[in-house]
Amino acid sequence: MLPTIETDRLWLRQLDVNDAERLFSIFSDPNVLQYYGMEPHASISETEQMLTGMLEGIESGAVMRWGIVTKQSSELIGTIGFHNRAPRHRRAEVGYELHPDHWRHGYATEALQAALGYAAQTGEMERVGAIVFTGNVASQQMLEQNGFIREGMLARYMRQGDLAHDVYVYSYMTKEDHADA
Repeated sequence: MLPTIETDRLWLRQLDVNDAERLFSIFSDPNVLQYYGMEPHASISETEQMLTGMLEGIESGAVMRWGIVTKQSSELIGTIGFHNRAPRHRRAEVGYELHPDHWRHGYATEALQAALGYAAQTGEMERVGAIVFTGNVASQQMLEQNGFIREGMLARYMRQGDLAHDVYVYSYMTKEDHADA
């Protein structure tokens, strides 16, 4: 079980099976998934399978994924969390998405700052990575404005549809001291 994290305008809360319909409205939107590395869901059963996988990953500790909920409407507007976790190495990658109705309101930044704060507070992650399509300028700017450093580019790293895409690799250190522990 993940803790609920509160920010000024949001709650980051545990996902549950009742979120499938709202998540389908997000994961079936081609605009949301344009730079996601997967195809839009064609049916709610695809979303239910994805959600089941997320919940199993949360239960096993392999994944940390919160639902992003606005305090104003109590509406689930997206998710954020950590995947590709390597506890021994104290690292993970961050991923997030929002419904387009909630883009450009600062919600992704607010959720990212809360998730990074949690990572730093728990000490479970010293390095948080992000993989971003080179065309996803909005995500690149948000990461850079929140302390992520672009470390390089991986050529033809992700496939979407029949096309291979280059990505940028970003990192964020949760501790100022980078000396080996």
